[in-house]
Amino acid sequence: MQFDSLDFALFLPVVFLLYWFVFQRNLKAQNFFIVIASYLFYGWWDWRFLSLILFSTVLDYSIGVFLEKLVDPLKRKRLLYVSLAINLGFLGVFKYFNFFLESFVDGFALFGYHPTVSSLEIILPVGISFYTFQSLSYTIDIYKRKLTATKDFVAFTAFVCFFPQLVAGPIERAANLLPQFYTPRRFDYHQAVDGLRQILWGLFKKVVIADNCAEYANLIFNNSADESGSTLFLGAVFFTFQIYGDFSGYSDIAIGTSRLFGFHLMRNFSFPYFSRDIAEFWRRWHISLSTWFRDYLYIPLGGSKGGKWMKVRNTFIIFLVSGFWHGANWTFVAWGALNALYFLPLLLLDRNRSNLDTVAQGRLFPDARELFSMLLTFGMTVLAWIFFRADSLKQAFSIIGEILSPSSFSIPQFDGRQGAAFVLLGVAIFMTIEWLGRERSFAIHQIGLNWSKPLRWGFYTALALAVFLFSGKEQQFIYFQF
Repeated sequence: MQFDSLDFALFLPVVFLLYWFVFQRNLKAQNFFIVIASYLFYGWWDWRFLSLILFSTVLDYSIGVFLEKLVDPLKRKRLLYVSLAINLGFLGVFKYFNFFLESFVDGFALFGYHPTVSSLEIILPVGISFYTFQSLSYTIDIYKRKLTATKDFVAFTAFVCFFPQLVAGPIERAANLLPQFYTPRRFDYHQAVDGLRQILWGLFKKVVIADNCAEYANLIFNNSADESGSTLFLGAVFFTFQIYGDFSGYSDIAIGTSRLFGFHLMRNFSFPYFSRDIAEFWRRWHISLSTWFRDYLYIPLGGSKGGKWMKVRNTFIIFLVSGFWHGANWTFVAWGALNALYFLPLLLLDRNRSNLDTVAQGRLFPDARELFSMLLTFGMTVLAWIFFRADSLKQAFSIIGEILSPSSFSIPQFDGRQGAAFVLLGVAIFMTIEWLGRERSFAIHQIGLNWSKPLRWGFYTALALAVFLFSGKEQQFIYFQF
């Protein structure tokens, strides 16, 4: 079920009441109830895929126990490879089998051969990339002796399938989330209210910003061959805010929902569109995935310890793999490669960690240099998102070519321009609120707390009304396909 659906609006309060009023006194019963609720939540899409989560859970729990006992380095390494091979094997079959098959056929076609092959009718399990990486991090950390294997199968199962972040993250580490299932939880009113505030902001991002932007992004991209450069650039801007509102909105709802149940998840977004360079952008965008690749791929490859060539090689590997993680299409690989090229000058000049603070910290407005850096980084990001959104490399290059043509100096012409202008006004208001709250964990974390009660509740009521009155046509969360 989706967070913005009526099903979830009924599911959440029922689970909340049972969790705190029926199962509160028994930790194991409470954890077991989380497992049942999480399996119900996931099975709402397709109950058949519950077997994949259960298999992955049993596999990595068992491997974790054996890794803990084994002393022989070779046997431990082989056992780790079993976990990697099976987990990534399932991911490869469901997500990439047809892609590799089609690429194989296309490659032979270049030489005049046209082999006949049959693709598989495979339905991609929702969120498989997320829970696979989360489960893998557990066995890898045990192998590295950074974590002790758990003997509590129910707690481990709850860690793997915890419903707020099961489908689209954040990708949690066992070191952070798993111990929270061992500790008795007590209801915290202030934490719960803060969680509701973050859920409200996440819903606003999703249904008011992302879903409305999606309408015009889809309209323009689906008719890209007939549009001018200015219209195509506007479509790319709409998608830029669609994917941010969609994905960061999901993360806000997931984190806020977790707080209702006494859990703390890691932050996944930190106002990335206010970044002053691409390195800062990637420290602020999809943080749980970026840090996962850093810890389990970039550092094992040598990280930044080697010479310039090793740094460049490792940077390209991590961006290309990140792009491929997002989907079985060459457009995602191109998106990753372009971001690697963006990152390269900063790496070679040792400026990739020059913006570690918050932009205009303690000030209302940025200075001219900060403003220029943010606009340049934002423009580069918009260009990269074209590859992410396009159906093919041909379409992506065609769109970029038209944007770089004189037609970009024309006035955008497409159906529904007045509605699009209204959506852009909403985006401007949204980004203003984000700017005012950029030094907090989420935009409205502190906004309004010092206001009078009628004004504060008026603000929250306005957001809630906006969710109901100005919601766009319902769209599935973008990252469900990953």
